[in-house]
Amino acid sequence: NIQNKKFDFPGHTDYLASKLKGESLMFMISEELKVGLLTDHIPIKEVHSNITIKKIKEKFSLISKSLECDFGIQKPKIAVLSLNPHSGEDGKMGNEEKEVIIPAINKLKESGVLIKGPVAADSMFHSDIIKDYDLAICMYHDQALIPIKTISFYDAVNVTLGLPLFRTSPDH
Repeated sequence: NIQNKKFDFPGHTDYLASKLKGESLMFMISEELKVGLLTDHIPIKEVHSNITIKKIKEKFSLISKSLECDFGIQKPKIAVLSLNPHSGEDGKMGNEEKEVIIPAINKLKESGVLIKGPVAADSMFHSDIIKDYDLAICMYHDQALIPIKTISFYDAVNVTLGLPLFRTSPDH
């Protein structure tokens, strides 16, 4: 209902980032699961071109700072999901993992952080796997929101990181 000629933003997060001059990040949290979005309200056909080493490092920084400061997790264990099925199968199903995601993860590992990936998105959200991580960084909107809404539809919260103010909203 908010979409019109005067409001040309895909959602509140993008509007606030524009008005407040911040680099926003949608961070969806519940007791069972925490997910951060690398990209958010963009068409699926544009996701791959919006995944960069720089963006992964910037979003990781926002997320890890929040986990440490807001949640008291001093050495967060973070999984970075793959974009392509089976993490690209060494380039057979896409090169984003080899060319961007793995190099970004390796650069972050050099600084001593506990990060793993790329983790195949089709198995990440099994209860035996998510318990090993404090957060999953997802490549696009539905990769993050489908699992969190399935697991915690009524109690998950959207926290917008990267703005000069604290903003929350229901995940649905």
